[in-house]
Amino acid sequence: MSQETATRYPLVLVPGMLGFIRLLLYPYWYGIIPALRRGGATVIAVQVSPVNSNEVRGEELLTQIDEILRETGASKVNLIGHSQGSLTARYAAAKRPDQVASVTSVAGPNQGSELADYLHKHYSPDSAKGRVLSALLQLVAWLMGLLETGNRQRKWPVDVHASHNSLTSEGVALFNQRYPQGLPETWGGHGPEWVNGVRYYSWSGTLQSGKTDRGGNLFDGTNRSCRLFATTFVREAGHCDGMVGRYSSHLGTVIGDEYPLDHFDIVNQSLGLVGKGADPLRLFVEHAQRLKAAGV
Repeated sequence: MSQETATRYPLVLVPGMLGFIRLLLYPYWYGIIPALRRGGATVIAVQVSPVNSNEVRGEELLTQIDEILRETGASKVNLIGHSQGSLTARYAAAKRPDQVASVTSVAGPNQGSELADYLHKHYSPDSAKGRVLSALLQLVAWLMGLLETGNRQRKWPVDVHASHNSLTSEGVALFNQRYPQGLPETWGGHGPEWVNGVRYYSWSGTLQSGKTDRGGNLFDGTNRSCRLFATTFVREAGHCDGMVGRYSSHLGTVIGDEYPLDHFDIVNQSLGLVGKGADPLRLFVEHAQRLKAAGV
């Protein structure tokens, strides 16, 4: 077996909002785990509350990190978080840097999401539309719990209001005041790669005419959703993946922020239906090689 992705510490994959390990036979990290394991990596996908605050999800992640360290005999883990999973991973690393070798943010709203800001303004919790949206999210989370086959050990708490507040620009700004590790000092810049013994990285994508609206995305409903969501962006209009802005995603060393990938493409969702010429699996394999070269 090839050892090109055999990192020193296990790779732990942390999903975003409404995330899961596997719904029936469909995995969240479609094709990614097998691709990493073929290169010799130890890869573990975890589940945290699909709808809750960064802090609640982060505490759940810390509990599972303890379990992973006991089971594998490793002294640390490499955390790779998608979307809100990146904030979850950042929390865990800030609380227990002795247990985390690296944090990688994949399309993470590290300065908040303009989509969340739009929903906060137009679907406030005390409005009729807001209550309908909240009920819908709770229903989706409940159905996902029934269909989840990757982890049945816990019943995860759901808090729609806390989850939403954790993703707005204002909510993330408060989170960043408490846990600033890896954040850029200037808008659009790189952050420090090394903080308290933890390495920080990030990458993200943007919607691009002629690329993200071609290829497999012609048959992918989530790509159409991302294009609709992108109309809510103002500050990063034309520079987002549908849910997270290009510069908002920056954390630590920015590997890239304009890959032709929407918010779901970047983790190869929708059965691997991605835009023209896109290869999200390659990004994960190359990053595992990067972590191995860094000694983590």
